[in-house]
Amino acid sequence: MWEAYRSKREHLVIGLMSGTSLDGTDAALVHIQTDEHGAMQRMELVDFICTPYTNELRERLIRLCSPETARVDELTTAHFGVSEWYAQSVQELLQSAGVSSGQVDVISMHGQTIWHAPVPSAFPSPLGTGSLKVSSTLQIGECAVVRERTGLPVIGNLRARDMAAGGEGAPLTPYADALMFRSATEGRLVQNIGGIGNVTVLPAGSSETEVSAFDTGPGNMVIDALVRHATEGKQHYDPNGSIAAKGTVHPELVAYCLNDDYFRRHPPKSTGREVYGADYAKRLMEFAALHDLSLEDLLASATWLTAETIVRAVEDFVLPKTSISAMLTCGGGTSNDTLMKMIRLRLPESIRLKRTADYGVPDDAREAMGFALLGHEALMGRTNTLPDVTGAAHAVISGHLTL
Repeated sequence: MWEAYRSKREHLVIGLMSGTSLDGTDAALVHIQTDEHGAMQRMELVDFICTPYTNELRERLIRLCSPETARVDELTTAHFGVSEWYAQSVQELLQSAGVSSGQVDVISMHGQTIWHAPVPSAFPSPLGTGSLKVSSTLQIGECAVVRERTGLPVIGNLRARDMAAGGEGAPLTPYADALMFRSATEGRLVQNIGGIGNVTVLPAGSSETEVSAFDTGPGNMVIDALVRHATEGKQHYDPNGSIAAKGTVHPELVAYCLNDDYFRRHPPKSTGREVYGADYAKRLMEFAALHDLSLEDLLASATWLTAETIVRAVEDFVLPKTSISAMLTCGGGTSNDTLMKMIRLRLPESIRLKRTADYGVPDDAREAMGFALLGHEALMGRTNTLPDVTGAAHAVISGHLTL
């Protein structure tokens, strides 16, 4: 397959992504054109769909993301079970696009992140003395199931090799951001607001080695968890930020949240649900109860926290070194009008606030498109990670292929 794939100048690739928001599966069909040397010349979105998770599946996955509630039997079942959702998404995408599976070259599948632990933990050494320091990550979703259901080769496990090379395995999509959004004339930020917020820094005229990126902190994750708790699971997010818009930001709660070593750590850095998940939201609810805060005030404060950490990360770690003219936002957070207004309020006036959709990449499709490109680059035999972003010792070709 390698030789046949690399000999082609045009490819159809499906990117599959389900993020830390646990809202569903995104599937993007992209058309990639390469030059005679195999370098990408153009990438076009052919079609995109999102398959929402049911409440039952979302609750199962939430339990698996906490050591207090995760069970190994349920984890194993989910590893195979979510793959059926991915396979169904592929079938629905092909039907929507009017494309047969025989026209598609490969599926590039991220999987569902359950646990991401870039900070090393102790583990027994194979040498019999002392212990190792091991970083780890787990994305569930069995590629073999998707291969069997769709008949298409699948490349997955895209984070592991970067971590083996000493990186944090995240963020990975900045590699794709650089190919899709960098400009010869202006510095740009690509700010994704999913469950976790992450920013890609693209200096004007930047080469791959000049691109940087890191997780800014919680995106929608804390807001969603608070809404789920307050509505006893009847609602999973704050639509358009309408609840937060009725509240008042509580400065003491925001200050309490900002007193967090993660926000002071210099990049490269990454984080996830294991830090800003259910336990974190519970602490915020306890604080709100002690201070008699309404749900509206609590959500206003949590929304401001996301906006503040996004802009503060730019002010602290980007602007001192790089001139920036535009921030391009994407991800589910772009539909939260209150959050977007808060970001605009805090963002320096010299930086335009735009959306990736303004540059031809729909807000919700950017990550699925990015993982399609990462899988493509791996099959072309090209490194698809940025060590300056993840902290790895060197760039690698990351991904496991199931033929």
